[in-house]
Amino acid sequence: MGDGAVAHYGDLQTHIYQAGLRGILPDFPVDFATLEKRAENALAPSILNYVQGGCGDEHTQRSNASAFHHWGMVPRMLVDCSTRDLSIELFGLGLPSPIFMAPIGVNGEMTQDRRGDMAAATASAMTGVPFCASTLANSPLEEVAEAAGDTPGFFQLYTPKNPDLTVSLIRRAEAAGYKALVITLDTWVTGWRPRDLNTSNFPQLRGKVLENYFSDPVFRSLLARPPEEDIAAAVQAWAAVFGKVLTWDDIAWFKSITHLPIVLKGICHPDDARRAVDHGVDAIYCSNHGGRQANGGIAAIDMLGDVVKAAGDVPTLFDSGVRSGSDVIKALALGAKAVGIGRPYAYGLAIGGAEGAAHVLRSILAEADLLMAVNGYPDLAAVAQAGARRVAAADHRA
Repeated sequence: MGDGAVAHYGDLQTHIYQAGLRGILPDFPVDFATLEKRAENALAPSILNYVQGGCGDEHTQRSNASAFHHWGMVPRMLVDCSTRDLSIELFGLGLPSPIFMAPIGVNGEMTQDRRGDMAAATASAMTGVPFCASTLANSPLEEVAEAAGDTPGFFQLYTPKNPDLTVSLIRRAEAAGYKALVITLDTWVTGWRPRDLNTSNFPQLRGKVLENYFSDPVFRSLLARPPEEDIAAAVQAWAAVFGKVLTWDDIAWFKSITHLPIVLKGICHPDDARRAVDHGVDAIYCSNHGGRQANGGIAAIDMLGDVVKAAGDVPTLFDSGVRSGSDVIKALALGAKAVGIGRPYAYGLAIGGAEGAAHVLRSILAEADLLMAVNGYPDLAAVAQAGARRVAAADHRA
């Protein structure tokens, strides 16, 4: 698949076609629609609804994905693209590609053995794609980091109300070798999610994906009895400490307690991006949580350009609605430094564990690589220079 800074991810299609000559078909699909259908058959309804669902009538969630269709890129011809370079530098790291695995709080439930976080980290090790591990997990963050091997990872923090617990989680992430702290801003309370409400299903209140808390010495010190002896009390203790309301005044505190690069996840307004830069954060993360938290109606990709412009030299990460390699390239063309893959790799976990997730990531990279090859973009600088063009509704219908 290529090595070093130059990765010919598009060679995946040659391997697939060559295998087909020997009667070997791919174990997993390469397109999102088929992938989702396979995952629907593999997951229990409660987990499927949690992962597949969104906020309100799910308009924002649908818009996140469909909005990529009204962004287009103009091909350039007679450019030597026999070699493509998809590598980036981020947080002082040299990464072979511009994608990462976005944090998903129920990764742990996505595999039959309920160790989906470990499978995701293994897929990261297999592909070189960084995994952003969630605070909500079925496996301790230390074990997840170890499973990722030499591939750098990031740690996503849901900030507890208890500051000692917050510090403990961050210290553990530092000691485990995570390379950045991603602070989620939009989930101190959960949004209105009808699919989950109609079935009264909230995995955390059933004791799922709480291992980072149950394994934490500060959290355990808050309990009369350890979680192994009284899971119900431990869950209620978690509910009591989850969800600190953050303000701009908290950023200085975060900067004072960690040496990790600080990334603010959930920034969608350019004024917030400017203010984050003024507070000295290391990266902006433009995301509307995949449409799971607020049904505001504006697709994340439509807000990305203004956020990037406001962030200036501070890198902008992006997720929400990314379903393909062409989506990745469009987000990069609009100024994103790195692009998070969410539901697609989670569905890969559901149908094939680490191998399934790795296949999804490789397929997305293959499509991105081939789009660059065909459109005349030899590297990501050329993608950024080309930019993306908003397609008028009439043009889109045509």
